[in-house]
Amino acid sequence: MTNTQSPAQITRDMTIEDIFSHFPQKSQKLAQEMTNRGLHCVGCGAATWETLETGMLSHGFAEEEIDDLVKRLNEILAEKIDLNTISMTKKAAQKFIEILKEEGKEGWGLRFGDKAGGCSGFEYVLDYSEKPRADDRVFPAHGIDIHVNEKAVSRLMGCEIDYIDGLNGSGFKISNPNAKGSCGCGKSQSY
Repeated sequence: MTNTQSPAQITRDMTIEDIFSHFPQKSQKLAQEMTNRGLHCVGCGAATWETLETGMLSHGFAEEEIDDLVKRLNEILAEKIDLNTISMTKKAAQKFIEILKEEGKEGWGLRFGDKAGGCSGFEYVLDYSEKPRADDRVFPAHGIDIHVNEKAVSRLMGCEIDYIDGLNGSGFKISNPNAKGSCGCGKSQSY
């Protein structure tokens, strides 16, 4: 795209690189949706220059499937973000509760943060947390307390932690409205 303004929505003629650069705050969810639909090259760097339409057609997708994916990607863009908290989806909370039970850590919280690393600057960190530290802020979500160091709150405020089950991998995924850039795999971001 030669237009210097960010587009309001995703179109078939946008490159995958354009999608991630124009919508970094939703890049993790967008990448996951593309991967779930069968675009496994998302994030590999080899096909980020292709338009969404070209990439899908070359992978054998029908026109209706392209339209359906574009519609779903724009629905993701339209999802509202609560910028006043750090949240967890119900599915993610249920999965974390299961893990706590398996580990014999029922009632513990989730430590959430970030650290320098990855191809875009910062990687997310998820860990067990028996109790909040003195310099933590606590964000309750579906029966789980999320413990976040006060120094990281400004970078992480508005994040949503989700849990994805898929053929191409399962795990916790973070959407961060503060991200200014993100790698296509959704594993790291820059602010």
